[in-house]
Amino acid sequence: MSESLSGKVALVAGATRGAGRAIAVELGAAGATVYVTGRSTRGRRSEIDRSETIEETAELVAAAGGEAIPVQVDHLDSDQVKALVERIDRERGRLDVLVNNIWGGEKLFSWDQRLWEHSLDTGLHILRLAIDTHIVTSHHALPLMIRNPGGLVVEITDGTAEYNAENYRVSFFYDLAKTSVIRMAFAQAKELAPHGATAVALTPGWMRSEIMLDNFGVAEANWRDALSVDPHFAISETPAYTGRAVVALAADPDVARWNGASLSSGGLAQVYGFTDLDGSRPDAWRYLVEVQDQGRAADPTGYR
Repeated sequence: MSESLSGKVALVAGATRGAGRAIAVELGAAGATVYVTGRSTRGRRSEIDRSETIEETAELVAAAGGEAIPVQVDHLDSDQVKALVERIDRERGRLDVLVNNIWGGEKLFSWDQRLWEHSLDTGLHILRLAIDTHIVTSHHALPLMIRNPGGLVVEITDGTAEYNAENYRVSFFYDLAKTSVIRMAFAQAKELAPHGATAVALTPGWMRSEIMLDNFGVAEANWRDALSVDPHFAISETPAYTGRAVVALAADPDVARWNGASLSSGGLAQVYGFTDLDGSRPDAWRYLVEVQDQGRAADPTGYR
């Protein structure tokens, strides 16, 4: 266990699975006290109806040598988020890192329906889950964060600003959700800078989340079996890679240099020197532009 974040308090909003879970584990392993939130607990599942829970995430943080406090929160409910922040203030008196990782739209967006074909109610619900939740959480959490200089907000999204500006991302509602999060980081950066705090947008690459592995019918131990389905999956990365990117940012005394920036796990690995669990440094977004989107044969050589 590293002590680079000893004494720091973090809130990972949306820590039930995927990037949020791994970010919480890596922050805890680096010495931060981590509040982990989500809707899925051992007593009640969210609409996603998967087995992962916030209690499991807290146990993984503890196994990594850290301290985590699981709190069931629906981040669309302003009163619940307000109560969460008041609890953090009451118990710790500070908040140093806020990770807005709430999503919950995995089973809602369509890959092939156009705007006029997609269920409007479902599409608007996606936007509420992906955008409103981040706004509600930052609204309540930032007043606590700016009490002390050096705070960090990390908005987790899919795609960099540069990539998303040139590429249509899956479908209308998905595209709008993921691009909006990047802009939210930019706007928060402008408002936080006078208070000595920083906000960034951060994207994983092709992440081997629990859901992604399930979609390919593989586990982390045999993930390479999925290359027979999609050879470009060779550039994929574990959720821990994004977790280590957040730790690198949170531990950087000069993190303000990134204020308002759109960042990627692979790009930050080149700057800070951290690796994925296997010791590699996948650079998925450069790979997408230079290999996959060019129609070239899958070959991660030089990209991880």
